[in-house]
Amino acid sequence: MTKRILNVVSNVAHYEDPSEPTGLWLSELTHAYDVFADAGYGQTIASPKGGPSPLEPRSLKFPNYNKSAKAWKADDAKMALLADTASPDEIDSADYDAIYFTGGHAVMFDFPDSEGLQRITREIFERGGVVSSVCHGYCGLLNTTLSDGSLLVADRRLTGFSWTEEVVARVDKLVPYNVEAEIKKRGARYGKGLLPFVSHVVVDGRLVTGQNPGSAKATAKKVVSVLGG
Repeated sequence: MTKRILNVVSNVAHYEDPSEPTGLWLSELTHAYDVFADAGYGQTIASPKGGPSPLEPRSLKFPNYNKSAKAWKADDAKMALLADTASPDEIDSADYDAIYFTGGHAVMFDFPDSEGLQRITREIFERGGVVSSVCHGYCGLLNTTLSDGSLLVADRRLTGFSWTEEVVARVDKLVPYNVEAEIKKRGARYGKGLLPFVSHVVVDGRLVTGQNPGSAKATAKKVVSVLGG
């Protein structure tokens, strides 16, 4: 049976200040999508509300606007996938072996409280599937509980965009909260690389997380490895 991945993107186009745009960090989707495609996996793109997923303007600039992202942006069929993403109520979790949460600061606003995404994540994990995220994608794991009421991230090792990286990126005054601090409050055993913006991936059983945009490809490869046993 072909493995299937549910890629999750944001519907949010700006920070609390409407003059400050944000959205999907494109390469965090494309690098993983390429890895999953090379593995022969089927893929679907979903979002908290369904419909369009706007792009983070800063992800379309060097050095983040790389070969993978450029190829996607130039492909009308690929861009159409982001114009009409699936909503959680259209998704049967039984159809998927893994869920992969992409990032971009937009996800800080619509990932944490999406009950639909929480349901899908819980069902995939409890069925023996893989839960994964990259960069700010771990915002989608903040409030997900398992059937016994415990938080999925509690006492599990993971990583994600660090507060240091928020400061270096000069967005620490724009973000609605400190996600590194919030995930720690939930009992997660958060860790990060020695240097900011260097690829760093943490695997804790069937939970696979990457720290920053440069970690997307490595995170996806770890997902493939875990799925392959």
